[in-house]
Amino acid sequence: MSTVSVAEGVTVGRGQPLVLIAGPCVVEGDEVMFAAAARLVALAAAQRVPLIFKSSYEKDNRTIGEAYRGPGLERGLACLAALKARFGCPLLTDVHRPSDVAAAAQVVEVLQVPALLCRQTTLLEAVGAAGRVVNLKKGQFMSPVGLAGSVGKLRGAGAQQVLVTERGNSFGYDRLVCDLAGLPELRALGCPVVVDAGHASNAPGEIVPLACAGVAAGADALFIECHPDPANARSDDRRMLSLDQLEALLPRIVRIAEAVRLR
Repeated sequence: MSTVSVAEGVTVGRGQPLVLIAGPCVVEGDEVMFAAAARLVALAAAQRVPLIFKSSYEKDNRTIGEAYRGPGLERGLACLAALKARFGCPLLTDVHRPSDVAAAAQVVEVLQVPALLCRQTTLLEAVGAAGRVVNLKKGQFMSPVGLAGSVGKLRGAGAQQVLVTERGNSFGYDRLVCDLAGLPELRALGCPVVVDAGHASNAPGEIVPLACAGVAAGADALFIECHPDPANARSDDRRMLSLDQLEALLPRIVRIAEAVRLR
């Protein structure tokens, strides 16, 4: 499928404007979440960039047990529903368990399968049957063509609209590299392609150049986690931009996207 319709005015794929997927890594307090959403909606509107607001009600793959995982399914989805009611933006969230899928699908437009779970058949089947857009993140351990089996599982379960996300490849211990040359292979799976600039590398200073390079390489959507105060974020602080940094980056991204689409 060359395009995926997420919501009115938000279509991802060939011939469409670049879409921004952005928001805090994980749901925090209402003050942080509403501040982030208000600023993102304003920034996206100023640049005429379609926005999907993202945040996870739970992050289940934290490095240590004591790390903040989010408020959980019920409270996290309630916060996201309140954001959508206030700002009208479509939503994306991670799901880690098949048992969460039905509740999440009642609130968000896009169900995201985390990279480390991209081969989990039971989860893919549940997400594929939910009747929502799916964003499938490519595992750090997989080639682009290796994702075909996972896309097939989603489609076999009924998913009609699937996005695939490049989020880096393992390159030795604790090191990721982003293979933008693989984007055409991902697109050959029949899905619009997203580039996750914050997770495609372990180096914080690479987020901005990777975002620019990903858009220049033809990404249909750009995934960037951001936060009003990344240094005090409760998850993934090193992989998020501040909202001020995103404001400075967006005009560059828009110009690159326009040039690519004219080409």
